[in-house]
Amino acid sequence: MKSPFDLNQQNTKIESKIVVALERISEAFRVLLWSESKENSLSPIQIQLLIFLLFHSEEKCKVSYLAEEFNMTKATISDSVRVLLKKELVQKFHTPSDTRSYIIGLTDQGKQMAEKSANFTLNIEQPLSSLPEDQKKNILAGLLKVIYQLNKAGVITIQRMCFTCSYYKRENDEHFCKLLQSKLASKELRIDCPEHEFKS
Repeated sequence: MKSPFDLNQQNTKIESKIVVALERISEAFRVLLWSESKENSLSPIQIQLLIFLLFHSEEKCKVSYLAEEFNMTKATISDSVRVLLKKELVQKFHTPSDTRSYIIGLTDQGKQMAEKSANFTLNIEQPLSSLPEDQKKNILAGLLKVIYQLNKAGVITIQRMCFTCSYYKRENDEHFCKLLQSKLASKELRIDCPEHEFKS
């Protein structure tokens, strides 16, 4: 099988062009994240942790969950948390039910930095906003299917998207949420839903 980076294959196969296009976009994410992290004297994963803590519920803000979320070892996440604690950007909250486990929360300073850093993707969002609505819907639908297949293949782990949720069902080519008791338009499908319940 030839590589999508082989120009002969790339110029004759649309899947290869899409793979290379996605790789270019992921490079843009890396560049923007590195820029944000350097500005704040943090590593990219530390910036990502701050942003995650800002927008997710307490039960997801534990080292074990974060390790799964970011496909990293608990030791790597613990090291990053240690740095964030030292810089007084996060704090630990012990749970009465389990004294060995703790929840990681943002300090006021950490919240300010997370809110500022959460906009590091603005340069990627701007070109998307200029696309026609139908084109945006098609891009979203295609990306959701790719993410779902990568999740099923075990390439990426936790996905709190509609397709992996017990509330989601598809009938007659229509999306339906059993929690909301309503049909969902393609643009209403979620990639990260706070009410997500994994299918058993």
